[in-house]
Amino acid sequence: MTRHFLEVDDLSRPELAEVLDLAAQRDYPQLLARQGVALLFEKPSARTRNSTEVAVFQLGGHPVTIRGEEVGLDTREPAEDVARVLACYHAAIGGRVMDHHSLERMVAAIDGAGMAVPVFNLLSDLAHPCQAVADVLTIKEVLGGTEGVHIAYVGDGNNMARSLARASALVGASITVATPEGYALPVSDVEAVRAIGGSIEVTSQPEEAVKGADVVYTDVWTSMGQEAEAQARRAAFTGFMVDQHLIDLASPEVAVMHCLPAHRGEEISAEVVDGPRSVVWQQAANRMHSVRGLIAWLVTHAREEGTAAGGAGAPAQAEEAGRRGPAGDKGTAAGGAGAPALGEEAGRRGPAGDKGTAAGGAGAPAQAEEAGRRGPAGEK
Repeated sequence: MTRHFLEVDDLSRPELAEVLDLAAQRDYPQLLARQGVALLFEKPSARTRNSTEVAVFQLGGHPVTIRGEEVGLDTREPAEDVARVLACYHAAIGGRVMDHHSLERMVAAIDGAGMAVPVFNLLSDLAHPCQAVADVLTIKEVLGGTEGVHIAYVGDGNNMARSLARASALVGASITVATPEGYALPVSDVEAVRAIGGSIEVTSQPEEAVKGADVVYTDVWTSMGQEAEAQARRAAFTGFMVDQHLIDLASPEVAVMHCLPAHRGEEISAEVVDGPRSVVWQQAANRMHSVRGLIAWLVTHAREEGTAAGGAGAPAQAEEAGRRGPAGDKGTAAGGAGAPALGEEAGRRGPAGDKGTAAGGAGAPAQAEEAGRRGPAGEK
């Protein structure tokens, strides 16, 4: 079965460790040479789009970013049809969607068609797993490891809190989630974290959560789609700003994290987010490294799955499969390559200019990313 990534715990603990190891590599395997990766954005993004596009390029591929209005999930076309069409052309599909169920439907459609094309969640209303992978990579770099680290999350029990809590469980860290009454992490999520061996506590007291913490993490109080609730949320979250008072209660070597964008003076003070304990820019840079590792892991497994099933594997992109449609069509049943074979000849004949990149040239976009990863002097 093709591996997909809709939430962090779609990976086991050893598998997440493999992704983190791949993310740390700076000699990128050209796994996506002459291949495309579809990036569907129903919600706008700065970090997610830029980091993922560059990550695909670093792996030798061609990112194709698609705005929500271009495909119109469930207005112009059902999510299932969009998924099957994109899977005819691309080695993987990333989605930043309004409704998590849209991703689940896309996965079901692709798997049902026998197409070895992984789907990964760039953000949904329920989860933000790619961010969480970047977060644990950052913690590993900054603190020298993740085992035994204590994370304090202060803010809304939202998609970010859900994914971070799961990620912490998979890397041996403990987490305390502090939220106002009425905005707590759902009980089902707390139980899910404990079910995978995680140590999690919940509280409504920020001071209690951050006491002695190695990492203090926050996110916006009002997420995209909740704008009408902004005023009520600001009132409910009074006392939950991560300011110097809270940081002084944490470990002296605490790392301050925020997935951005940051609203200075609301969920975090300018003094803290721009201060010496902040690692938010290293965290942002790691979005690129972590998603590169994730895509490499997913595509490798999809290729192995396709090969084991007797086809060329998803990254090959068999144009014959593209002509015949999803597996199970007459041509495939008669012994054709099948959708998982993905047709590299079609990929090779892509737009003029792709050929040079596919041939392995690093190009200007590579631009000394080690320096980019560290950001301006002093940020590391």
